[in-house]
Amino acid sequence: MRWTAGGSLVEFSVYIVSNASMTLYVGMTNDIERRVAEHKVKETRGFTSRYHFDRLVWFENFSEPEDAIAREKELKGWSRARKLALAKLANPEWEDLSRDW
Repeated sequence: MRWTAGGSLVEFSVYIVSNASMTLYVGMTNDIERRVAEHKVKETRGFTSRYHFDRLVWFENFSEPEDAIAREKELKGWSRARKLALAKLANPEWEDLSRDW
């Protein structure tokens, strides 16, 4: 099934946000730009606002929500070291991939 919003294809993203001390949070969303902005302004109370996540360090897009959910669950089951290695392989400078959004 293809998901649409207003006639356009919706992408589902699995992402890792981090902070200067490299604390990690894995999430899934249907609007990565909106969701990363919410993390940055600490819109939702809890873990992500407490740890001041200020950068998107890794993401992967999917066309089907079931695939994104499965990938999110997979990553959440990984060790911290393995998640760090994934993000650093794709983003060795630990830059904010959303800085130009």
